[in-house]
Amino acid sequence: MTDQAVDTDGAARGAVPPPTSAAAGADGGRFVGRHRELKELRADIDRAGLDTLSGRKAPRARVLLIAGRPGSGRTALAEELARRLADDYPDGILRARLTDPDGTPVPTERTARDLLDALAVPAPAGADADELAATLRAALADRRALLLLDDVAEATDVPDVPHVPHVPHVPDGPGVPDTTGAADGTDPDADADPDADPGDRVPVAAGGAAQVDPLLPDTPDCLVVAVSGGPLTGIPDVRPCTIGGLDTKAAVELLTRSAGSVRITVDPRSAETLAEACEGHPAALVIAGGWLAARPKAALADLAKQVRELPEDGLADSGLARVFRHAYAGLPAPSARMLRLLCLAPAGYVDPHTASALAGCSVHGARAALDDFVALGLLRTVPSPLPQYEVPGCLVPLLRKLMETQDRPGEVQLARARMLERTVRLLQSCRAVTEPGDAASRAKLAGLPRALRFPNPRAAAEWLRIRQPALLAAARLAVADGELDTLARRLMSALARALAAHRGTEAAAPELYGIHQLVLDVAERRHLPREQAAALLNLADLDARTGRTHEALARYRAALDCAREAGDPYATGRAMESVGGAYQELGDFSRAADWYGRALTHRQARDERADAARLHGRIATAHTYAGRYGEALRNWRSAVAGYRRLGDLPARARALGELARVQEYAGRPEDCLRTCRRALELAREAQDVRLLAALQLRLADALDRLGDPTAARLHRAAAERILGSEPSGGSAEVAGPAPQDGAPASAYEIRSPSGQG
Repeated sequence: MTDQAVDTDGAARGAVPPPTSAAAGADGGRFVGRHRELKELRADIDRAGLDTLSGRKAPRARVLLIAGRPGSGRTALAEELARRLADDYPDGILRARLTDPDGTPVPTERTARDLLDALAVPAPAGADADELAATLRAALADRRALLLLDDVAEATDVPDVPHVPHVPHVPDGPGVPDTTGAADGTDPDADADPDADPGDRVPVAAGGAAQVDPLLPDTPDCLVVAVSGGPLTGIPDVRPCTIGGLDTKAAVELLTRSAGSVRITVDPRSAETLAEACEGHPAALVIAGGWLAARPKAALADLAKQVRELPEDGLADSGLARVFRHAYAGLPAPSARMLRLLCLAPAGYVDPHTASALAGCSVHGARAALDDFVALGLLRTVPSPLPQYEVPGCLVPLLRKLMETQDRPGEVQLARARMLERTVRLLQSCRAVTEPGDAASRAKLAGLPRALRFPNPRAAAEWLRIRQPALLAAARLAVADGELDTLARRLMSALARALAAHRGTEAAAPELYGIHQLVLDVAERRHLPREQAAALLNLADLDARTGRTHEALARYRAALDCAREAGDPYATGRAMESVGGAYQELGDFSRAADWYGRALTHRQARDERADAARLHGRIATAHTYAGRYGEALRNWRSAVAGYRRLGDLPARARALGELARVQEYAGRPEDCLRTCRRALELAREAQDVRLLAALQLRLADALDRLGDPTAARLHRAAAERILGSEPSGGSAEVAGPAPQDGAPASAYEIRSPSGQG
């Protein structure tokens, strides 16, 4: 399953649809059993809650909880419930997975951002969890949507017990308090302040409640269906619908769908025995049915006996574990090894390239093996334009245990390295296909194997969109591993470049922010000051663009320290100038001018004349804002002189235009008029049409102040003629060169000696 998806027209915009669950069967995804649970969950929606009984309007969405062990069909039950309720929630179904396959809880920040992306609601890059959760609640305030929160982390798992039906609550009568709202049987509102605002949020206990509570919409028009292994202690008025194994009839029906009806019809008693050996566990039944389908001559009774008599070997002793061990034992050694290594797949997503790299086989062979695993019920296919599969979460612990016992650590690390290297090469190919045909990167692309090449940029963009959750998860896992930092750095560099090439820096800013944070983590761990400076500069730029100027300033100063430690002159000058820009944004123009001056000294020492001229303009701008026109005029004259020595006519004309502006502010209209006329001559010589029009308007303003309205009208008419003949209209305003008023637009890239990644 993808982290998030909105299901309004079947599949989400820009997201992979949810996979077919094991409990849904193999024939078109029809749901099996759980009729009583579905009926009771539907009834629970209309049940009078604690707020209704106390006479208050429900301030938040109703939460339905489905609790059960992984693989028990809890997600399938939630999906079926959501499907049946879809017409009642016209704004769609939002899906989120709150636990990664390795058992790590997903941060609220990531969940909220993915849900906002699914809603097409923009959120600033680098926003914290509280801000994103508040934005999500605001976006849902006027919607009628259903949130399906899968794999909620729980403090205590429920025991793996036979089916326990959900008993609907019936109030005992007027005046009798509802004692079923909390797991311990206490009234969660017993100590509540009667004067408190029902919409106020209160702290919740750690665990799943801490994940769910920030995401709850502040409107009763929405519904939340949570799937967990235990209760959500800390969220009031939530009673779990605890599920265990399927009843015998439903279990046999599910087995029939996988194994076929002939053997079930001939030997129904053995089918029931096999269902009992599987403990009614849907995932176990699907695996058993897949094993039988692959062996038409095998008998149901023999399989049931073999499953029951399997000796204990260190794996969990459950119906699912026994059936899985039996199916695994029948695999050829290469297939068994590939299956074990699939637990390393990022976010549980597998494609033929991932499987090929992990197992060290061809892509074609990996695709065939993955299809065989699907037929055996060991993998699920994910509806997608590209071949993509999902490792069932209930099998990941079993696969990891097998890998730890049967594969040497060095072999596992080599498999990880092959997977990361393959991902890096795919990302490099994904980016290279966007380059011009004569670029060196396209020549490098032609040297890659056919399986790693994309036919066109559109195919590469589609692959990047579909695989993005897995790619980001791969970057996080590589950094967390800590033993493959060189590959992790190459992966993050390639991923950042591919995202920027296909989506643009602005559109991909949230993902890039996370990647730069990972780069910073690795750089700090390995003490790589050059890369620390690069990551800090990139993060600070994103902070500055989203209005977090104080945070940006702190990161710019930290980047300066790292750049000095690394002896990187480019990063040092860039950081100094950015510190000045941050102070200017904060309105501290004296410090801004001071830091621009330090950056100017640094550039002059390196004889970087173009940057020195530009910094004279930035110093002049800071002095202008502060009202120190004398200092501003001196620096603009220095900028003009610098551009004259460089022979840059457009920049020189713009600098003269800004010099005229300051002269106008300083009350020197005659000087402004002379400077404007000189700037006009240079603009005509440079054939800069828009600058010419802007200077005509500036000259008209100066003539108005000197009492010559007739000449002013002539210059305004000339400006209108110039703008009217320009293909793309717009306001004409004199401004300094683009880099003067902001930090450089391009991201700072790590310049490693090897040039890799």
